[in-house]
Amino acid sequence: MSGREVPAEVAEVLARYRQPVRVRLLEVRDLVFAVAAETKGVGELTETLKWGEPAYLTEASGTGTTIRLGVSKAAPEAAAVFVNCRTSLIDSFRAQFGDIFAFEGTRGLIVPIEGPLPEAPLAFCLRAALLYHRRDG
Repeated sequence: MSGREVPAEVAEVLARYRQPVRVRLLEVRDLVFAVAAETKGVGELTETLKWGEPAYLTEASGTGTTIRLGVSKAAPEAAAVFVNCRTSLIDSFRAQFGDIFAFEGTRGLIVPIEGPLPEAPLAFCLRAALLYHRRDG
């Protein structure tokens, strides 16, 4: 764990998940903050609740789309990372990492709770979401 304090309202929501799902979601949360910190231009994240789920926003920089953490209706036994369904992110992730992750429609990337966190491919996906609105030049 990163040691970054979880806001009370986010902790309350995370506490509702089964322990293995909660642990995986906290690992993903740590990775979101780590990727944001090492990615130029992203800046400080806002951690809040959106649609009753932990959400991570690039409000300060405006570079990314919202990342939400939770569980998918299609795979309630696993953790999930959600992005705006109007982005092309999930289609891109599916093409690159279809052998590693399962997906839900155009909004969800399913992260299994068994085994080690697939950190490198997930970090790639999180970085893409955190930079989705970046305009170069």
